Amino acid sequence: MPATIRDVARASGVHISTVSRTFSAPHLVNPETRGRVLACAEELGYRPNRAARALITGRTHNIGLIIADIANPFFPPLIKAAESQARQRDYHVFVADTNEDPIAEEELVHALAKQVDGVLLCSPRMSNSMIEQLSREVPLVVINRQVAGLPCVTMDVGQGARSAVEHLLGLGHRRIALLSGPRGSWTSREIRRAAGVAARAGGAEFTVLGPNQPTETGGAALAEQVRRSGTTAVLAYNDLMAIGLIEGLDALGLRVPQDVSVVGIDDIALSRLTRPKLTTVATPNAAAGRTAVDMLLQHDTVAARGSRGSRGVTSDDRRTTAQVMLQTELVIRDSTAAAPADGRNRPDAESATPGPHRLAGPGRPTAATGGVVAS
Repeated sequence: MPATIRDVARASGVHISTVSRTFSAPHLVNPETRGRVLACAEELGYRPNRAARALITGRTHNIGLIIADIANPFFPPLIKAAESQARQRDYHVFVADTNEDPIAEEELVHALAKQVDGVLLCSPRMSNSMIEQLSREVPLVVINRQVAGLPCVTMDVGQGARSAVEHLLGLGHRRIALLSGPRGSWTSREIRRAAGVAARAGGAEFTVLGPNQPTETGGAALAEQVRRSGTTAVLAYNDLMAIGLIEGLDALGLRVPQDVSVVGIDDIALSRLTRPKLTTVATPNAAAGRTAVDMLLQHDTVAARGSRGSRGVTSDDRRTTAQVMLQTELVIRDSTAAAPADGRNRPDAESATPGPHRLAGPGRPTAATGGVVAS
């Protein structure tokens, strides 16, 4: 028969309420007593009933994590880091996928609100006003987007885009295109703004193609537009689009990087396996996941919810509005090179017959200059 809270109380010589506090509010229990209770619980194989504890404390010890597309390799490192960080704090994470659908995002927040103590909203496509409205229903931390008045964790993709464009300008490119991301994406807007400023400051022609689906297929579909534009360098919204573009250009007989240089953003694992290896802007996804969990659990309304047994966020809650921005880093590999001599992308006779887009074997990365990394 499973051990009960009474068994632990009897074995450790304390009242049942002390055992309960040891698991629900350990900071309120004397360290020596807490250690004795935990040791007895471990010896007896006791595990607290989370549902019963939630009825008493008002806390579920669950966190919701809503992401835009679980198939996108950008997200798994973030999910894994968030789950690990939450587990260290005795929280569980429920992951939900929205398939880039803002209506699904809203529905999921409503559905999770009564089952979790807070929600991490990653790369949301909803309007700011809707996110603000939902934050009154459940504590929120927004990842990969800035929303005034709400706690947010962002990655400095603006600086990353500037570094990428400056790298291309340094290679002599004066016709640069941006493959933008999905409509409603804060990240895509930041990339477009920063890349445009950097390109114009360098005297380059800057073309924006999009909005687009942030997938390999989305990138491949733009290859013909890139060819017709005469662009010699492309910055893509993410690595998946960059890899898809390389495949599409290859099918048209255009070589990367000899005819067109390509830069991605994210530094997913696949960017190191493609041929050519992809020059990209590395984003600190895992750090973002850990930081968001810490920020949510420090959120005063999470504690306030539990202490009052309330499942809503009331007007007298003290709310953190901290916004953390994590640094990105340009990683130079093999998909960027000096601009063609005539300043336009042109397939030559040797490359007129397209070849397969292959996985890379061992290879030597290009050298990096100050402020960037070769990988």
